[in-house]
Parts: sequence; C-alpha cells; structure tokens
Amino acid sequence: MSAAQYEVHGDVAVIKMHNPPVNGLGYELRRGLLDGIRQAEKDSAVKALVLIGADGVFSGGADIREFNTPKMLAEPSLHTVINYLDTTNKPVIAAIDGVCMGGGLELALACHYRVADPKTQVALPEVKLGLLPGAGGTQRLPRLIGAEAALNMIVSGVTLPAKQFKGSPLFDAYAEGNLLEEALAFARRVIEEKRPIRRVRDLSVAHPKPEAYFLFARQSVAAVSKPYPAPLKCLEAVEAAVMKPFDEGLKVERAGFLHLIQTDESKALRHAFFAERAASKIPDVPADTPTREIKKVGVIGGGTMGSGITINFLNAGIPVTLLEMNEQALERGIGNVRRVYEDRAKRGKMKPEEVEQRMALLHPTLSYDDLRDVDLVIEAVFEDINVKEQVFRKLDEVCKPGAILASNTSTLDLNKIASFTKRPQDVIGLHFFSPAHVMRLLEVVRGAQTAKDVLATAMKLAKTIKKTAVVAGVCDGFIGNRMIARYSREAMLMLEEGASPQQVDRAIEAFGFAMGPFRMSDLAGNDVSWFIRKRHYEEHPEMKRLPIADRICELGRFGQKTGAGYYRYEPGRRDPIPDPEVDKIIEEVRRELGITPRKFTAQEIVDRCVLALVNEGAKILEEGIALRASDIDLIYLTGYGFPVYRGGPMFYADLCGLLNVVRTMEKIREQGHPEPQFWEPAPLLARLAEEGKKFNESE
Repeated sequence: MSAAQYEVHGDVAVIKMHNPPVNGLGYELRRGLLDGIRQAEKDSAVKALVLIGADGVFSGGADIREFNTPKMLAEPSLHTVINYLDTTNKPVIAAIDGVCMGGGLELALACHYRVADPKTQVALPEVKLGLLPGAGGTQRLPRLIGAEAALNMIVSGVTLPAKQFKGSPLFDAYAEGNLLEEALAFARRVIEEKRPIRRVRDLSVAHPKPEAYFLFARQSVAAVSKPYPAPLKCLEAVEAAVMKPFDEGLKVERAGFLHLIQTDESKALRHAFFAERAASKIPDVPADTPTREIKKVGVIGGGTMGSGITINFLNAGIPVTLLEMNEQALERGIGNVRRVYEDRAKRGKMKPEEVEQRMALLHPTLSYDDLRDVDLVIEAVFEDINVKEQVFRKLDEVCKPGAILASNTSTLDLNKIASFTKRPQDVIGLHFFSPAHVMRLLEVVRGAQTAKDVLATAMKLAKTIKKTAVVAGVCDGFIGNRMIARYSREAMLMLEEGASPQQVDRAIEAFGFAMGPFRMSDLAGNDVSWFIRKRHYEEHPEMKRLPIADRICELGRFGQKTGAGYYRYEPGRRDPIPDPEVDKIIEEVRRELGITPRKFTAQEIVDRCVLALVNEGAKILEEGIALRASDIDLIYLTGYGFPVYRGGPMFYADLCGLLNVVRTMEKIREQGHPEPQFWEPAPLLARLAEEGKKFNESE
C-alpha cells in the first residue's frame, strides 16, 4: 500500500496519509504527498484538495525510524512539500484528528484551511529535543493564535486539545461527525463561494507593545531554561515572526534550527529520546513473543517500597493483594497507600470518589494462601538473602503454575533467589526505585533461567504502569546500584583526602545532578548503604574500608529520617545544614590514617565521580550486564538524577572523547589515588578509545 493514497471525490481530491502508527512524515509519505499535490494541480476537474490521515491520526511529525539515515534528508524534504502546499493555486483543506504534532502541525499550518475534530491533540514539541520547529511553525502559528499564545506553546512544547483554539483562526471548522465527509463538505463550500486561497504567510502578527513584551519574555524564559539553549532560540524565532516579513522570519527560524541541532544539549536530549525507545528491544526476545496475562497482583511488604509498588498497579486498575506479617504492619501499609491518595485529592489531582475506587482494588491479608490466584507477586521485604529465601520457598509452595515470582531486590543475586524455587524460569527481578509510585525507572533483572515470555510480560507490564523499563543482567547491584556504589565510594574517598561533603555536593550539583552524593545518601538513608557495605566487607575482607561513612552510621546518623547524617536537619525541614560534628569525624579519620588533607577543584571532583560511573559502566557493558550503552544512560537519567542535558554517563564520555576520558583517568591514578587499580581503564573503554570509537556508536 502506498504511503499516500490519492482519490477523487467529484471535484475534490483526497490525499490520505498512511504510515502507521502515527503517519510519521518519512520519505515515502513525503514523496506521496508531493505526487498527490502535483496530480491534483494537473487535473482540471479537481477544484480543491483535502489532506487527511489514515486510522484516525493526522500526523505525529517526523518519522523517527528515519533518524540518522539518508532518507531523513532525502528530497522531497518537508520544506519542499510545504512550499508546494503554500504555492499551489487550488485550495488545500487539512482534515485533522487524533494527533497533529511537530512537523504534522507545521504541514497543517501550511494548508489554506483546517477542519479539526475538537478532541485532536496538537503540539509543537521540538523544544523537548533541544530544537525548535524548523518547517515554518514559529512563523505561521503566531499569525493564527497570536504571539503570546504561540510563544507559550512553542517554548513549553505542551500538548493541547484542538477545542482550546475555538475563536482563533487556527481551525476554520470543527467536525462533530465523520471527519472526511465534513471536510469534503467544507471544501465544496470553499469552491462554491469562490473563497480566496488564504495563505498563513500573508497574515500579520499584531501585538500592542512587541518590544516590551519580548524583553519581558526573554528574561522569563532565560530564568527557567538554563542550561538549555532551545527555549531562547524559539523566542528569537517567534519575535522574528512579529518584527520581520515572513521570509526573513523563516531565515531566523532556519538559522536557529541549524544552530541547535549541533549543540551538545540537543544531541543529549535526542539521545535520551532514542534510548528510551531502544530499551524495549531485546535481541533474543522478538516483539511478537506471547505474554502472560496479568489480571491480579500480589505484593509482599507494606513498607515505603511495597506500598509505592502497590500504588502503581492500583493506578492501572489492577487489583492488588497486599501481604504483611502482622496486623500492625498491615494497617500501616494500607495507611501508606491511602495517605498518598488522600494527599493527591487535597491537591485537586484526584476526586474523593477516585480515592475510594482505587482503595477498593486493594485486598490486605496476613495469609500467603490469599496469593494462590495472583498472576504476579512482587516481594518488597528486607534486603537480606535469608529473608528472601523464606519468602520465595513459600511462594513456590502456594502460587499457581505460571504465576510470575518477582523480587524487588536492589543488589542480591537473583539466580540464587530463583534457586529457592522449583520454577526458576518464572522468577524475575523488578527493581523499583523509591518512591516507587513516583520514579519512572524500573530495572528488569533477567535471571539465567528467566523465561522469554516472563521477560516480555514484564516489559509490557512496565508500559501499563507507566514505567521506563531497562533490562539488566545479574551481578551485585545490577546496573544502577553497581555503578552508584563506585561513584559514592569516590565521594567518600575524597573526604579522606581533603574535600568536605558540601564541596563535593556543590561540584556535582553544579555539573547538573539533582543532588550531590552526600545529600542523596542522607535522603535515601545512610543505613541502607551501610548494610550493603558490611556485606561487602564480609565477602571481600581485603577491600579498603570507608571509615568516615561507617562512623557516621555507627553514631546513628542515618540521614533525614534521624535528623542527622552528613548534614543536620531541622524538624519538618529537608534543608541540609553543615554540621561541625561531621567535620570532627572527618578530621579524626584523617589523623588516624596519617593523611594530610589537600585541596580539590570542582572539576577534579566531577571527574572522580562521573568517570567512576563511566569506567564501571564500561565493565558492565563488556560483561553483558547491560544490552547497550544507551540503556545505562537511560537508567541514570530516569533513576539517579543525572543531568538530562548531558545525556547520561556513557553519552557524556562520548562527548568528551574517550581518549580524553582515558587520559584524565591516567592523571587521577598518577596523583596517588588510594585505589589506583580502579583507574585502570576498563578493557572496552581502552579499546574504543584507541580505535577512535564511541560507546553509543550510532550517535
């Protein structure tokens, strides 16, 4: 089937776009559109054209499948198609429904009239990829809805319903019935009434005080857009629509687009966009792999993590049986869930009746017998292998055949956990991140014997509960926590060598992390990493201890929950306050170790922490724990606060140049690092650097 179908209905030609799933404007569709326009121009019997999308969707914009391929730039480009629409001498009516976004909206704006289903979702979301609309969107939209409304829409990338534009010239009519029939009727009225061809380019943008408005807007956009350059470039283009002739404004738009597409920020945002799509592709698990039906879920443990996990499924309308070991813990778990919903209701994000509807899906129990009919059960109990063993032996006994048994473990050996059952093929890791009902990331841990349909089911279920799922292999800490352990260790070692918690946190936050390692540890609970650290000490007696971190915990300074950690916290507040007691602990340890403190620059702190992530990530890639470098980046962007505009640790290393990364690591090792063996570049990193390659080679 052609990507653009051409039909004639009396004196009106219809060009129907057909490029599932969202009629992306790929090469074949662009070619088909151009051919259709030319055919209509040559047919004297055709007096008007209707442009419509197949399957209830106008167009979602560029075809992402063509990104980084020759077809993306092949003629006819979208600019060429739009120029033909703009200059044809027969009226073109866009019939719009479903989705009309990005280049799809720019295509519609170039048409002479627009008929829309009022429920259609419209947007120019290019700013979210660090770009601006590059096919005339910044010039045409202000001419139809006004400069201020257009600027707000373009700078935010927000999606809005078509009905919101009633009263503006953006849409000439709204279709309440069959869209094609109403668009054809509209086209015939245009013909009969001999309406002129209305080109948006010929309209002007009126604003009473444009200079003052754009001065104010520039200050406002600059204040909230750092460190992203795209919003200000969007503003410049919209300002040009107001202050310059159309063709001059197009030149400003084009120059802005060409500038932005070369920026590291846009490259990083586009990398993140494609990383999310790549993460769902598992080489040996075809997309059509049958999945198991998940109609009912069990959750073991009603603490902070278990209740958060429960909320995800209740939000998706999936009943949850919540198991606890005693009445008091069970009541606390139910209370945790209800408290989240009631807080949402107070803030107007839920209706009171919705709270009760979701709570009605929650079935609390003290008996494992009530898990006999669940399709999936997730344990969220204490992070101890002996506790996990008790749980999984019991689940193996009570759960029905085919039920998926999942562990929320963040560090433990999933293969060992699976060995506690007679059905290791049904065991998988579903590592949620706290708070589990808020954080997007879900690490899906594939055991040695995890069945392919179990893995496919987990990935599908992640979409159902609106999570970003990334597959990880089995090792201590999997991908995210294995890497963060090395990152945190570097931060701890720098305290011994002369840095302060505040200095380290300031440098990392200036780099763009949501919070530095010590603030992060205080938030998560220092006792969590202490428990894991003690296990590591037992398993690896030769490893260097972290006496500052251990002493902090020995004093009961577990972070925000105890009012003291690496910082002090006032009751009811989360602001970290530097604490002289911590300074004393650090000084004591330095004296005991015979260390003379030295000064650190912010860049050295960033290099030590971030390149520790990179080197460990390279090892994880080579071991096959991660499927691809972009999966590691996605984990850090969605679960650990890595700055999105830097694209993740592996992409950041690519931007730096891997030879430069290796050179910096050599300098760190030469400075007398207490663990110089770590700063030997991972074999994969060293090899790629020598070959002049990248972790993300397709970028």
